[in-house]
Amino acid sequence: MMRSLWTAASGMIAQQTNVDTISNNIANVNTTGYKSEKTEFKSLLYQTLQARTTTANGEQKPIPAQVGLGTRVASTTSNYTNGSMLANDSDTAFALQGDGFFAVRGADGNTYYTRNGEFGWSIGTNGVTLTNSDGYQVLDTNGNAIVIPNNIKTSTVEVSKDGSFSVKNTDGTYTPLNMTIGVWQFNNPGGLNKRADSLLQVTAASGNPLNEATTNGLVRSSVNQHYLEGSNVQIADEMVNLIVAQRAYEMNSKAIQASDDMLSQANQLRR
Repeated sequence: MMRSLWTAASGMIAQQTNVDTISNNIANVNTTGYKSEKTEFKSLLYQTLQARTTTANGEQKPIPAQVGLGTRVASTTSNYTNGSMLANDSDTAFALQGDGFFAVRGADGNTYYTRNGEFGWSIGTNGVTLTNSDGYQVLDTNGNAIVIPNNIKTSTVEVSKDGSFSVKNTDGTYTPLNMTIGVWQFNNPGGLNKRADSLLQVTAASGNPLNEATTNGLVRSSVNQHYLEGSNVQIADEMVNLIVAQRAYEMNSKAIQASDDMLSQANQLRR
């Protein structure tokens, strides 16, 4: 009976993490470029109740007598399917279609990756720099900041599907700026370390970033100006998952109550 108490308690702890993950998905339903997450579980150790034989001549039983000791959280995996394309009037709104990620240089000098293409222009001494909402520089295919000269109006800058920048002239023609927004892919995007502000960090599990502009064999992502990628969270699915997780939590609490009642009955046998 004591075993059942700890087993049910492990189930409650695991389901609490599940509810936390679902709540985070619902909270980020309107976050640009957010990818939904799912909690996965694994069973704990098993305890053998009987030896593989209970006969005097040592005959083997085909099925052992074992009981599990509960569950625990195995991982929280992200679903990297593309979100919906949302039209935006901003000239610095970009949405990716494909498996790629934008790259930004953080305040610590490290490179981080994101699907959030809600960028803006930041005025500097050397020109106007493309940055994210936190002021981090957006990188081009060479890993350098994207800087537009001060004598060019940002409203005339246009970005093609392949990410290359050009200036629209008054006669309707275009002048290339010889800059291309950088897009990277990963062999295992699920291994990326999630940080605040929709940023992702490279880990050994994710593998090194693969530059779409220089890596052969990659299907290049499409860069769409005047669009933002919406969250891929499906509210209906999340609400169903929340109900299932809540019921699982309740059933584990009922198992603890049943174990407590059984212990109480055992303690009263001598009365």
